[in-house]
Amino acid sequence: MEVSVLNIKGQETGKKVELNDAIFGIEPNDHVIYLAVKQYLAAQRQGTHKSKERSEITGSTRKLIRQKGGGGARRGDIKSPVLRGGGRVFGPQPRDYWFKLNKKVKDLARKSALSYKAQQNAILVIEDVNFDTPKTKDFIEMQKNLKIDGKKLLLVLPSNNKNVYLSARNIQRAEVATVSALNTYKVMNANVLVVTEDALKLVDETFNK
Repeated sequence: MEVSVLNIKGQETGKKVELNDAIFGIEPNDHVIYLAVKQYLAAQRQGTHKSKERSEITGSTRKLIRQKGGGGARRGDIKSPVLRGGGRVFGPQPRDYWFKLNKKVKDLARKSALSYKAQQNAILVIEDVNFDTPKTKDFIEMQKNLKIDGKKLLLVLPSNNKNVYLSARNIQRAEVATVSALNTYKVMNANVLVVTEDALKLVDETFNK
């Protein structure tokens, strides 16, 4: 698939690049995309939820009523789960939600997500992006020039660029990521993928193994 290269003013540069079919032209696999997105979201969870069980409640261990004959549920001390203020039965405990996913599965998911974007013509290739100083106004102007303002945007760079990152930080529907940090969730979550020429070459080198 051939794509024209634009500059940050939205003008065609006369150059064209070929999107690698091994990365952008495969038959997408929905199930591996689901697994990769599920793993990413699970890893974002803090897992710090906690409720107190019976042994952790402060209170007397004296048995309040006799075992039988009271007409209600049997219970022991005031910390019983039957009573208000007692411990919780099988309550949430701190845990790690991360789960393992094979490398080949994650690679296939990433390629499937990129192939979906290519099928939807939602990939723009631009020349190198660089701002002299961090300015949100400059980033917004670039979005307008590329006619993607108002859309969820993922800008893919070959390496960290502090000025570009800071310029996009206050824009709600824009995100900047390096090729090494590119994952299935970020690709699927964006409406438009904007990739620099250098980043596209790095994608080919990194993902086409």
